[in-house]
Amino acid sequence: MSTLIETKREKKRKPAASVRSTKKSDKAAEANHRVKSVASAVEPIKAKQRQRSAEAEASVSSAASTTEARNPKTSKVQTTSLPEDKAAARVEELERITKEDKVEELQTISKNKEWKLLYIPYPFDDKMKIPPPSASAVITEKEIETYKGLCLTCEKDESCKNVRPEGGVWRCEEYEQRATTLEVSSKKRSVYENVARQFAKAADLMNLDPNIRGILSRTTNEAVVNFPVKMDDGRVVMFTGYRVQHSNLLGPFKGGLRFHPSVDLDEVRALAMWMTWKSAIVDIPFGGAKGGIQMDPSKYSTEELERITRRFTFALGNNIGPEYDIPAPDVNTNPQIMAWILDTYLSTVPPQERQRCMHVVTGKPVESGGSLGREKATGQGIVFLLEEWAREHEFDLKHATFMVQGFGNVGSWAARLLNRLGAKLIAVEDVSGSLVNSKGIDPDDLSAYASFNRGLVSGYPKAQPVDRETFIRTEADIFIPAALENQITGETAPLLNVRLVAEGANGPTDPDGDAILQERGIDVLPDILCNSGGVIVSYFEWLQNKRSELWELEEVDCKLHKRIISAYQKVGDISGEYKTDWRTAAYIVALARLELAYKKRGIFP
Repeated sequence: MSTLIETKREKKRKPAASVRSTKKSDKAAEANHRVKSVASAVEPIKAKQRQRSAEAEASVSSAASTTEARNPKTSKVQTTSLPEDKAAARVEELERITKEDKVEELQTISKNKEWKLLYIPYPFDDKMKIPPPSASAVITEKEIETYKGLCLTCEKDESCKNVRPEGGVWRCEEYEQRATTLEVSSKKRSVYENVARQFAKAADLMNLDPNIRGILSRTTNEAVVNFPVKMDDGRVVMFTGYRVQHSNLLGPFKGGLRFHPSVDLDEVRALAMWMTWKSAIVDIPFGGAKGGIQMDPSKYSTEELERITRRFTFALGNNIGPEYDIPAPDVNTNPQIMAWILDTYLSTVPPQERQRCMHVVTGKPVESGGSLGREKATGQGIVFLLEEWAREHEFDLKHATFMVQGFGNVGSWAARLLNRLGAKLIAVEDVSGSLVNSKGIDPDDLSAYASFNRGLVSGYPKAQPVDRETFIRTEADIFIPAALENQITGETAPLLNVRLVAEGANGPTDPDGDAILQERGIDVLPDILCNSGGVIVSYFEWLQNKRSELWELEEVDCKLHKRIISAYQKVGDISGEYKTDWRTAAYIVALARLELAYKKRGIFP
């Protein structure tokens, strides 16, 4: 990338008459001078950079060499002599220099509207958690001042060890020291890499058949659909949706749909694999799949969300079906979304077949063929497992304290059900912020508040808002991560002050965080077991639709309890047999069932 910074015009200017009389050769010399003047103009800024870099390196004992040593290609101010007719072209060419050049790009216009070009190597380039903005980033004059020494985060002067940009916002070294342990690194942790590492660990330990290992390490089908949707204002916006099918060895593909900006093929692959393991662990005749749309649903009206959902369903076409691939709710999707999917899908089949296709999607409203108990199923499953864990460890849940990360369907139901057993919610966090109240937070009251606050907990008057680090460090008996992936990492795991982690989300703990939790003796109920209540009751809903039945809530809960506790006991037995952690044991339970099925059926042809 290149850097554009305004410089002052030379104090001494030629008279207008002299300028008009300048010959072409003089103009070429001036053009060359404009490019060569880089060295003198950049030197003061480079000096400040070197000073800040030295201070930063002194505070990091493991710091490597300076940027100049790491990045010799851009360590010196570059100048060149160009004829007049190529000077402007040279500026444009330098603007297109690729990111690999590792230089910072800034853009502004001086008072006299004249551009000048400088190269400024970025002093923290290889250390920062998030890389500099792309070449298209527009930096304001205030941010130019930041580069000169004023930090927009802590509002200090040059004593602040800045600088680095994050999505166009400048943040300082002091900010990094407070926040870096709580932020995902710039090289996005691959969720798919995490599930692959977990799979490999279990496969190695159980000596999984190498042929079956090869099959299960790949997805079966991956669908990417791009589709247009008309907005309320008449604009047409393109969306990208995904559906990944991992395995249907044990039954139809099964897995949720999420609407979130982070949705991509890598994430959906990992989630589809987790669904395969989850179905196998709890012994239901489903395979694994997952899907979603890369979008922020909070930015769209209800009418727009309906059109997006229906158009996505139509775009998926035969990639879903009641005996082939059955979607369900996930992050930012709910029974209403499922009802729209059902209605859209049924409109694509002959009228005579529609009643036989009601099980194309689960998690529907009860009025549209859903099951009693499905909405709370994932949270209910977590609580059933916590009760069993407490019984085995002679732990009294009635006097337990717990904290929840994510207060959507899973987190809120788990909190409400635990509260009814006597446990006390003392900390909660969602995308809008973190809250703490050592005397306890009423989950039912908080849920009612959130329902009138766009689903968010921020601003709740009966708890104290805190920063995320304070939330993570809160002392409690149980932590329920029920948000997104990679929340418990090598950086955050050491901060936890709990006895048990019950994973309500998919993949909330990465392998580094997992290792630290094991070292610290913190028990973990792994996601592929702990949040399996949702897919279990989805299976019950699927059966009810196929049989045209409606089970009572007590029957649903009883069947859920029996199946999930049976899975818990299997994982516990395998953990003892292999002398391994519960996550690896859960994988072994799933892989052993899949391995046996493959060996019985064989491989075609």
